[in-house]
Amino acid sequence: MKRTSNTLRQDARTIGLIGLAHGSSHFFHMLLPPLFPFLIRDLGLSYSELGLLLTVFFVISGIGQALAGFIVDRVGARPVLFFALASFGAAGMVAGASAGYSGLVAAAALAGLGNAPFHPVDFTILNKRVSPRNLGHGFAVHGISGNLGWAVAPVFMTGIATLADSWRLACVAGGLLALAVLAVMVWQRDALDDRHGAWAHPDAAAMAAEHAKSEHPLAFLRLPSVWLCFSFFFWSTCSLSAIQSFAGPSLEALYAIPLSVTAMVVTGYMLCGAAGMVLGGFLVGRVQRLELTISVCLLASALLLALVGLGGLPGPAALVVAALAGAGIGIAGPSRDMLIKRAAPPGATGRVYGTVYSGLDLGFSIAAPVFGMMLDAGMHSGIFYGSALALVLSVVSAGFVGAGLAARTARPSGAVA
Repeated sequence: MKRTSNTLRQDARTIGLIGLAHGSSHFFHMLLPPLFPFLIRDLGLSYSELGLLLTVFFVISGIGQALAGFIVDRVGARPVLFFALASFGAAGMVAGASAGYSGLVAAAALAGLGNAPFHPVDFTILNKRVSPRNLGHGFAVHGISGNLGWAVAPVFMTGIATLADSWRLACVAGGLLALAVLAVMVWQRDALDDRHGAWAHPDAAAMAAEHAKSEHPLAFLRLPSVWLCFSFFFWSTCSLSAIQSFAGPSLEALYAIPLSVTAMVVTGYMLCGAAGMVLGGFLVGRVQRLELTISVCLLASALLLALVGLGGLPGPAALVVAALAGAGIGIAGPSRDMLIKRAAPPGATGRVYGTVYSGLDLGFSIAAPVFGMMLDAGMHSGIFYGSALALVLSVVSAGFVGAGLAARTARPSGAVA
């Protein structure tokens, strides 16, 4: 009993620290976007110029995320985590000191560099430091903290910029926040040491050493499951991007609801997603065929979004239904992360997570302009139909991953893949 309580306490400590770190990464997705009205006022920038800042962020993050997985597997996740948080601190300071557009580009690049390692870092530490019994809860907290980081950043950045009438001060405050989180991570660094984790794959050290001898470092790229997981993230992120960026104005056009009200649907969507992740954390340890959980939840969310797109609901009901779609995506989140863990070969956890999660950055980079053009063309229902279709395509990817894992499990032990 004492050992169980000690394990729970150690798991909770690691999960809490990773949740704080992951929330910080999502916070820095939103370092600059809430300040766009202030930047237009003070620097005379256009929305296209400001949009390019997000492109810089996600391109660097996406490329860096795939590369970061190799670094994590070689040097360990903890030092890379410290580097990432330091990059966030530098991004805030550079943005605060910038005199023009070039300084903001540099800040976006630093923030993208800091964001790049987070998924390979986070999931490597969780997989190696958290016991299998609590790992689903770890994945749930990881997802919830990301949603909370997205939710907190606009309030924090806009609040400081408005009260102080200075977007520069808000950026510096964001940088100081990242450095404070870094200080906490250094203080509690023993709970983040993935080199001494007890819960990696069975006989992980021996298996990883054997793979290192016999496999090329890029051998995991031959696995269809890796690219199917990549495509899953790409499609699911395209769906998220449509809702995050364009649900408000689309609902305003379809249901004649003021934009000040429809903007709240994104907050509701994220909160429902966070609540869903709590439930998903309990489900993931009780379900063997994870792709079935993912499929049911995402198809339910797709159905709700398509229903909103029809335009026939009462206005308030449309807001509620759109927000509830986030719950299905939240429930599927921990199962999604566990599915990737099962698909990752021993010794390649960081590389797999880095490659797979770069699909997220690619989805954000491509979906925003595509859905933006649809909105410019007056295709307001298309925002919801397109988001629903992207979820359906992500279900197809998850189904193929699950089928491949089932076939691998059923294969006789002496068979060769």
